[in-house]
Amino acid sequence: MNYANMLNPAEQLEILKRGAAEIISEDEFRAKVEKSFASRTPLRVKLGIDPTAPDIHLGHSVVLRKLRQFQQCGHRVILLIGDFTALIGDPTGRSETRKVLSAAEIAANTKTYLAQVGKIVDTASPDLFELRYNSEWLSKLTFQQVLELSHHFTVARMLEREDFSNRYKSGKAIGLHEFFYPIMQGYDSVALKADVELGGTDQTFNILVGRELERVFGLEPQIAMMLPIIEGTDGTQKMSKSLGNAVGIHDPPDEMFGKIMSIPDSLMPKYFELLTEVPMPEIRRVAENPRESKAKLGETIVGFYHGAEAGKAARENFDRVFREKKAPSEIPEFVVPVDLLNDGRVALHKLLVSSGLAPSVREAKRLLIQGGIEVDGKCISEENAILQVESGMIVQAGKRRFVKLRKS
Repeated sequence: MNYANMLNPAEQLEILKRGAAEIISEDEFRAKVEKSFASRTPLRVKLGIDPTAPDIHLGHSVVLRKLRQFQQCGHRVILLIGDFTALIGDPTGRSETRKVLSAAEIAANTKTYLAQVGKIVDTASPDLFELRYNSEWLSKLTFQQVLELSHHFTVARMLEREDFSNRYKSGKAIGLHEFFYPIMQGYDSVALKADVELGGTDQTFNILVGRELERVFGLEPQIAMMLPIIEGTDGTQKMSKSLGNAVGIHDPPDEMFGKIMSIPDSLMPKYFELLTEVPMPEIRRVAENPRESKAKLGETIVGFYHGAEAGKAARENFDRVFREKKAPSEIPEFVVPVDLLNDGRVALHKLLVSSGLAPSVREAKRLLIQGGIEVDGKCISEENAILQVESGMIVQAGKRRFVKLRKS
């Protein structure tokens, strides 16, 4: 990176403040950006993640995209893997103590996570990206040093956290070790000499602890930049794989596009602002043509993760299926196993499971009973329907899943 070509402070601030829910403090942030530009010294921007789950969805991508924007402005981002803090588990937003992960689980999740992060953040440029693990310093602290860190915080201060407070009031257990999580996250900022720390709005408490500890150690306190938590496809609850409302960044293009088309219109401005680089003046006109805007949103997001051609094709396929009531232009082929057939016939619920159109027999039968299965455009609604298999048949499950059958 040629830091002599950094964007000027005004240009940087326009990009970096976009979509931020809160910056503590904006005046300090502006001063840091101006100082960085004047000295041609990139800011050190920290994002800590605990590898407690292996898959990334669009909700996770909000803060990762902000890391990418810092890189585009010429700054050095630090992805901190909380391999040590994951042994405790972040209590943020929890109503009970988290399950402790094994070292093997942490390593496996980290490997998968990093592969996905690379789809959003430039992980190949050493000037712009640094990968660290907090076991480097946390595992080396003596018990005396841990006690010295804890002197700077009171139990009352910890109970200011809403999740701790709620658990305390309801009589639910709070592990003593959980009080050390924000202290350890704060010490990470000291070890890294972070200028900025990113996180969701649910991380405000932890990030502010980092500011306090940096002051204790004589460092200039980091800027706390909090990003919004986005709702999932249902439009109400936080995006979560467990809630079934998530859009995974590895979802196939057609599936990703279809999920985005299912979001409420009211969510579109937020998705555009946080998940794309579409200019803000254009986003403000979304309400003028919701259907066209949502299709553009889907094409833009699919294009980012799968390439522009895939985004365009996903949009065209969606139109074929939902506007023109036709099958997609490309349908995966499924060779029907011989052992499923009985004189060329097959129980349709078994075919649905074997082909991947349904995850279980129970779900397959539910789809059949509810009229969610079509064969060559004809609805099949019998729970125990038997199908006479012919090569070229198109089986559709729900709105977006298709297979073309071929006899072996």
